[in-house]
Amino acid sequence: MAGPRIRVVIADDEPLIRAGIRMILTSDPQIEVVAEAANGREAVEQARAHAADVVLLDIQMPVLDGLSALPELRRAVPDARVIVLTTFGERENVLRALEHGGAGFLLKDTAPAELIGAVRATAAGDAYLSPAATRHVVEQLASGRAAARSEEARSRVAGLSERERDVLAVLGEGLSNADAGKRLHMSEATVKTYVSRILAKLGCENRVQAALLARDAGVVRDEGR
Repeated sequence: MAGPRIRVVIADDEPLIRAGIRMILTSDPQIEVVAEAANGREAVEQARAHAADVVLLDIQMPVLDGLSALPELRRAVPDARVIVLTTFGERENVLRALEHGGAGFLLKDTAPAELIGAVRATAAGDAYLSPAATRHVVEQLASGRAAARSEEARSRVAGLSERERDVLAVLGEGLSNADAGKRLHMSEATVKTYVSRILAKLGCENRVQAALLARDAGVVRDEGR
């Protein structure tokens, strides 16, 4: 039996982009686009008015930009999950968004199936990192922060069990629960349980923050290992 529909607000100042995203999302019977917003202020108002489950939030918008709107969204609609819409040229902005509690990020040229999957995943409580950008962005962000934060990160990670560190390492690579399970020979449900436990132990709000912490702590495996 189908569950409740996922209520989505699309916030972008370009009408054509909003229309394209709406067309893609409404092709999924589980997703309902309840409102659109052309700036961050409208995004907060519409998300509150419609009790949104997921907000797709562009960074560059007039009146109130996405980065400024994000903490307001978190206060106004605490249960809403916010996915930042971004481009490769906005890595520093992505970091700020994640640190403010964004549930993840997507590139604006994301494939339709991935967009739908991201909305479903975040609505279910997972954070979503675009596979096309995750490794590149996380590596860039972590490299600039490593010197200042590596010691603190290693201290926090020291309290994890060996298996939890294994799961944290694949989170740092941006793997989904399913892919992490294949890598570690675990069921997807078991990985999800480990992820919840790791987030609680590390004091991370979502798996995106845990991925950055994993990079800072140096627990991410080199590719091919």
